[in-house]
Amino acid sequence: MFETIRIARDDRGIATLWLARPEKHNALSAAMIDELTQAAVHLGQDAGIRAVILAAEGQSFCAGGDLGWMRAQIEADAPTRRAGARALAMMLHALNEMPKPLIGRVQGNAFGGGVGMISVCDVAIAAHGARFALTETRLGLIPATIGPYVLARMGENKARRVFMSGRVFGSEEAVSLNLLAASHEPGALDAAIEAEVVPYLSTAPKAVGAAKRLARRLGPPIGAAEIEHSIEALVAVWEDDEARHGIEAFFAKEKPRWQQG
Repeated sequence: MFETIRIARDDRGIATLWLARPEKHNALSAAMIDELTQAAVHLGQDAGIRAVILAAEGQSFCAGGDLGWMRAQIEADAPTRRAGARALAMMLHALNEMPKPLIGRVQGNAFGGGVGMISVCDVAIAAHGARFALTETRLGLIPATIGPYVLARMGENKARRVFMSGRVFGSEEAVSLNLLAASHEPGALDAAIEAEVVPYLSTAPKAVGAAKRLARRLGPPIGAAEIEHSIEALVAVWEDDEARHGIEAFFAKEKPRWQQG
């Protein structure tokens, strides 16, 4: 059914949604964005699913947006660019609003959009040694469509420590930034995820979904206006010469003009 993700389900009703492009460090391609949106809708509507674990195959959790996909957006016409930005924004929205607990199992590095994927989880736990960064500004881009979720997770004060700098930080700092709930030795990661799953097996599924909707309603607003603003912000950057230069420099394995040292 899917080519870039896979879904496994155990007899308790716990589903694991796997990012399955390990050879590409699970970078978000157009196909993966579409399939993740479909999966979020499918899992959200399945009355037999009690909770969902978001996991990834390979060494990396998610390297962010697929650079080939981003290059295509920059080279596309304006309507195509806007459609691409909207697809990414609505995928994140679908995962964020899914009426099931979403638990992030972060076994490896997460950059750019990967940080956004963590931010739409209700709780995320990582392995020691995983690294994180909002790397968009290194390429002349901005963390636009993921921005509402990153800010909601970290809070503006903490988010601004890493939102613009592209700085790499470790799992311990990710916990202090509220991106992660905890960090464990790699061998203990699955036990930590299981400890998050088990309580949901004693809860009423409809009540859990209603409680999540209430939390979203009372939390920082991420509605149509915020999503639309993030889309327009991303499109504006894609149309700027700085982003084109940054992407081209990356593919040419050259330093962009703003990089010193």
